[in-house]
Amino acid sequence: MAKGDLMEKLFKYVSSVSAWTIISVFTVFFITIFYGSLDSIFYSGIKFIFISIWDPVKKIFGALPFIYGTLLTSLVALILAIPISLGVAIASSELLPSNLSKVLDPVIELMAAIPSIVYGMWALFVLGPVLRVYVEPFLNEYLGFLPLFQGTISGYGYLNASIILFIMILPIISSLSREAIRAVPNEIKEMTLALGGTEWEAIRMKISVAKRGIIGAITLGFSRAVGETMAVLLVIGNKPVISASLFSSGATIASILANEYPEAIADPLHTSALNELALILFLISLVINIIFIKLVRRRVGVI
Repeated sequence: MAKGDLMEKLFKYVSSVSAWTIISVFTVFFITIFYGSLDSIFYSGIKFIFISIWDPVKKIFGALPFIYGTLLTSLVALILAIPISLGVAIASSELLPSNLSKVLDPVIELMAAIPSIVYGMWALFVLGPVLRVYVEPFLNEYLGFLPLFQGTISGYGYLNASIILFIMILPIISSLSREAIRAVPNEIKEMTLALGGTEWEAIRMKISVAKRGIIGAITLGFSRAVGETMAVLLVIGNKPVISASLFSSGATIASILANEYPEAIADPLHTSALNELALILFLISLVINIIFIKLVRRRVGVI
């Protein structure tokens, strides 16, 4: 057998093993969480998802406040992050001079590398007081007719958690979107300009071609926001309540897992309920990725 054929077969074998390893890890991970959730599933049934009370002492376990908190903070963070991230990506790849881009790009990468606990400490000691003294009173005064900006002003709660998540996913979406735009051949932009298009129309054409990569960047950013733990744990208040106000304290699935799991070991049912929360978080992340994959395959535009 020729050396080239042997290397080709070895490469195919290693690639196949790697692919099956990922599938196996995913399957084992899911089965393990599901098995750990069985006691809670049999105890609460489908009511677990719709009950809004979480009281381990009375054996009442309801996941609704944590599902609500997870989706609310992640969606608010994503709404804030998408336009700014795309603006940063467009500026870095198309508008700024190369010397400025060389400065901006490492800053974006550095922000993505900062540990979440550092973001959480900053949100706790810096962002919280700023929100309490300046931002939340302003929002309450001028937009207080909306339920989102009503309630007690504290600087900590859904709004603080959403903003810190927005800051954390901003570099992820920005850097990946930037690379997606840069990967588009510059001839497309030149062709648009040659046909009489404006600078914005030429850039828009490149973004349209890069939309799959941009959607992938948004997917990763949203998944990061949904699963973030430590930064959210420090500032959200960790109360199992549902409120329309962004000023209110709340909790996410990830924050309640980190907050209660160490003390739940002594109670098998409590531990199982937390495992079921982890299973729900796993399924939420899976559904998010499936939805975005469908969007990419259907070629849904982002602009």
